[in-house]
Amino acid sequence: MNENAYDVVVVGGGAAGLSAALVLGRARRTVAVVDSGTPRNAPAAHMQGYLSRDGMPPGELIAAGRREVEGYGVRLIDGYVTGIVPAERGFEVHLADGEPLTARRVLLATGLRDVVPDLPGVAERWGRDLLHCPYCHGYEVRDLALGVLGGTPGAVQHALLVRQWSADVVFFPHTGVLDDVETEQLTARGVAIVEGTVAALVIDGDRLRGVELADGRVIRRAAVFVRPRLVPSSGLPAALGADLDESGWARTDAHGRTSVPGIWVAGNASDPGAQVITAAGEGSAAAIALNADLLAEDVERDVAAHRART
Repeated sequence: MNENAYDVVVVGGGAAGLSAALVLGRARRTVAVVDSGTPRNAPAAHMQGYLSRDGMPPGELIAAGRREVEGYGVRLIDGYVTGIVPAERGFEVHLADGEPLTARRVLLATGLRDVVPDLPGVAERWGRDLLHCPYCHGYEVRDLALGVLGGTPGAVQHALLVRQWSADVVFFPHTGVLDDVETEQLTARGVAIVEGTVAALVIDGDRLRGVELADGRVIRRAAVFVRPRLVPSSGLPAALGADLDESGWARTDAHGRTSVPGIWVAGNASDPGAQVITAAGEGSAAAIALNADLLAEDVERDVAAHRART
């Protein structure tokens, strides 16, 4: 057997990819997981809302998952996938370093990346006290002085949501413009509105202290939320010719099957709103459906072989 030939190659070793690999490994499929080692949630100290793992550092979850899948014979490859091309029995998966892999099926669990405002202090505090998801981090900053940075789509709704965790919330429209309805909603919810372009986040002693405006004002805040623009981390679905939606995400059925036969997608690579626990579930569901697809092919092959013998 070719050591580089697999039933399934999983691209991406986060929650979705490892969950899929676990299911497939337990189904006695030959599986390889290729992972670049750059998870989206790397800046976060803890992950929240994952039943039985609430508060666990995300790196610990991945380390435990890697150990588990290796126990079922899954091969872990640290590296980058540079391209995927159709082959005689599925696909060739090309790596930046190493021999190509062949796979009957490919599961893309490549995640997404957050595009955040280009302001001083943003990169330094991202995932620490400059936050994205209230469901992930809101409880940890409950009742503190919070800010919500505007200028991105959905920012007002974000501020209305953040208000659930604190009575002291300031919305900074920044480069955005509020309409009358949005102003009324924020005011009715008790969210203060501070007009003016944001110049920077104020950091002191490795902590966020406030938001500095272009006119020199500093509004003291303990944490700030921002709704980033979400973009797929990988162009592989597009390169393979998969149908994409208007925002560039791969269209899939309920179980992650794309328009390209043999190519599946799970987690944030197709569902930008998925949290870690959701992504893990999507990886599991995709693996079960993917195995059923492989089984149908196996049965067809075995029936043909049986008929040839009789």
